[in-house]
Amino acid sequence: MRIAIAGDHNGFRLKGRLVARLTAAGHTVADLGSHTPDEVDYPELCVRVCARVTGGTADRGIVLGGSGLGETIACNKLPGIRAGLCPDLWFTRISRGNNDSNVLVLPAKVLEAEEAEQIVETWLTTPFKGGVHRRRVDQIAALEQQG
Repeated sequence: MRIAIAGDHNGFRLKGRLVARLTAAGHTVADLGSHTPDEVDYPELCVRVCARVTGGTADRGIVLGGSGLGETIACNKLPGIRAGLCPDLWFTRISRGNNDSNVLVLPAKVLEAEEAEQIVETWLTTPFKGGVHRRRVDQIAALEQQG
């Protein structure tokens, strides 16, 4: 799978670990920053990841921030993005299975590295259920089109 990933200064260390893990698992990973632990504003990082997803050069995106709340808001402002904030496996399964999320947002300040790795693996392998959930995702896309 082609994965675009970015993280702000709060997610910098965890992002590095996830990039290594994803690459070792055979995924093609585009690390879009930040590349230092220096403070950085996250909206531009969100745009970079989401542009890869909607542009078709990444199958999925991952964004890391402190709480992940701002990143989730920023990502979901962009057309075609369904970003889910996933602090645990329950949210992860719902994010993919029910909402067909194409961007995973991780709250780096509250996750241990092993938890984050398990969340990423679950998110990448959980299929979208379709059915009634497809109808709802289509309704969300219609809302996006209406402005």
